[in-house]
Amino acid sequence: MVELGQLAPQLAGAVWRSQLPDAVEQELAEVEKADVLVVVTPVFRGAYTGLFKHFFDFIHQDALIDKPVLLAATGGSQRHALVIDHQLRPLFSFFQARTLPLGVYATDQDFVDYRLQSETLIQRTQLAVQRALPLIELGCHASLASAEEMAAA
Repeated sequence: MVELGQLAPQLAGAVWRSQLPDAVEQELAEVEKADVLVVVTPVFRGAYTGLFKHFFDFIHQDALIDKPVLLAATGGSQRHALVIDHQLRPLFSFFQARTLPLGVYATDQDFVDYRLQSETLIQRTQLAVQRALPLIELGCHASLASAEEMAAA
């Protein structure tokens, strides 16, 4: 799990990936080599945060090709629920990632003591994960088949 808030001081001022400290480089590498991503961002002024975008600006443009990505966001009201389709999907389309069709959006009212309490949202989250599993398994099988082909060559 990458918590961008903790990386903020190390990301600030960096323009090129080569300028980043090792700790940030390690987090970027973890994202790039992950089998699947669950990407969650708070909504700020109708979009993902600048820190979120700055982090993904350092991800290599080919690193997420065909990687399954579950999109999720949190915001103060339902007015920002379209951030998943209007902000996050285009960003991950640039990376040619496989954004999963069901995103998850939560508001402050869905949480009690920082824990998800909305039964409807819990069910939606479970459905999103359930629908993601076949795609993840397909990707694992494809990777295994590719590795076997390379070993046989």
